[in-house]
Amino acid sequence: MAEFSQNRSKRRDGEVLGGAVDFLLANARLVLGVGGAAVLGIATLAVKRLIDRATTPRDEDDAKGDAPCLEDSWQDLSLLKATPRLQPRPPPAALSQPVPPPAPSLSAPEGSADAGPQTSPQLSSPAPPLCLTFQEKLLAFERDHVTVPGAHVSLAKQLAGDIALELQAYLRNKFPDLPFGALVPGGPLYEGLQVGTADPVRLLVPLALEPGLWSLVAGSDTVAQDPRCWAVRRTQLEFRPRGSSPWDRFLVGGYLSSRVLLELLRKALIASVNWPAIGSLLGCLIRPRVASDELLLEVQHECLELTVAVLLAVAGAQDGDLLLAWPLEGLAGNLWLQDWYPAEAARLRALDEQDAGTRRRLLLLLCAVCHSHSALWRLGRDRLAQVVLHLGEQEADWAEEALGEHFLQALELLLSSLEQASLPSHFNRDVNLLDGLRKRLMTWALHCTVAYRPPRGCSRGRMQLGNRHHCF
Repeated sequence: MAEFSQNRSKRRDGEVLGGAVDFLLANARLVLGVGGAAVLGIATLAVKRLIDRATTPRDEDDAKGDAPCLEDSWQDLSLLKATPRLQPRPPPAALSQPVPPPAPSLSAPEGSADAGPQTSPQLSSPAPPLCLTFQEKLLAFERDHVTVPGAHVSLAKQLAGDIALELQAYLRNKFPDLPFGALVPGGPLYEGLQVGTADPVRLLVPLALEPGLWSLVAGSDTVAQDPRCWAVRRTQLEFRPRGSSPWDRFLVGGYLSSRVLLELLRKALIASVNWPAIGSLLGCLIRPRVASDELLLEVQHECLELTVAVLLAVAGAQDGDLLLAWPLEGLAGNLWLQDWYPAEAARLRALDEQDAGTRRRLLLLLCAVCHSHSALWRLGRDRLAQVVLHLGEQEADWAEEALGEHFLQALELLLSSLEQASLPSHFNRDVNLLDGLRKRLMTWALHCTVAYRPPRGCSRGRMQLGNRHHCF
């Protein structure tokens, strides 16, 4: 009976101790979290077993299993490995003193000292970021994203020349009565001013007008009063009546209509020309761009992509001047647009040759940056070239070291022009090159110029082309 009561009291003590352990573990889970509670539980269980072994009288069964139970208890205790403590931060006054070596880890094996020196892997520290100037970033952007490989230039010229020959043969077969001149490819690609696929190759289709039957009238003297344009008027009707010239069927009100000629050539390029056969012959894919108001051909080669702009042209008032059939709106729809590109390219080349300047490189950078922008691409190469010409005429240092400064000056001039909605032509001060942009477009371009940030390519990474379709 006494033994039964003794066992019962031990069971009651165990229940009390178990309840205390459960309470301790519950509070530890709240304070220490799950991991801390688990460690504390293992330690408490091991201590409880030791206490039970010490207070319980030993019998034969316990004596037999004493050694393994104690061993299990100490194994439970061994789970609590000593974690190395962080060394306290030395006070500021002791920063110059030598730092003592860290204490060896308590969990390190005893035989590690005999294993010989171990070479710890040395972590390669990252190189410190380079602080590049804006000039250096601009030159890196020019090298990576502006310069066109020579092999691509040669291939693009070959494709443009072959397309010109094929199109010329088609026009002569399709319209044998219309005296078209020789189709001549040209443009920035042939002037060293090409910026990727942003600038199309200009494929001029000259009209051979009879001398003495046609005269030019300035656009400011017409009903349209547009100084950008010219009218081509039919003359000598009393001596050479209407129908004497093959171009008379394109007359509107006594003037040669650029709009009628554009529609004729557009229908031919879209519906009549067998572009798949020509493309397979040249080893590329050629498709006319139907949605554009301009006459554009998209050329896809395995090495590059190219855009060809087919331009109907007549000779201008002065030698070397060209008048283009351009999709104009309103009263100027039948007029011919003055082409400033040949004069711009020649003037920039002459200025750079005088002082070994970088005006043409500045134009390339401006074109690359604006073409990649979702709003500034609408400014076009012609307006950017005029900005560079206005700056280029100034007597300044145009060496490579000043390229970054001139780039910022060009942006400032472009910003002021958009604010005033005025950009006079370098060759005709009466022509405002921003008249062709609607007020809403100029406002958005001004906003984008004010909030301009250099493209990713100017700092780090690759410049990405913006989505143009969602801006206007």
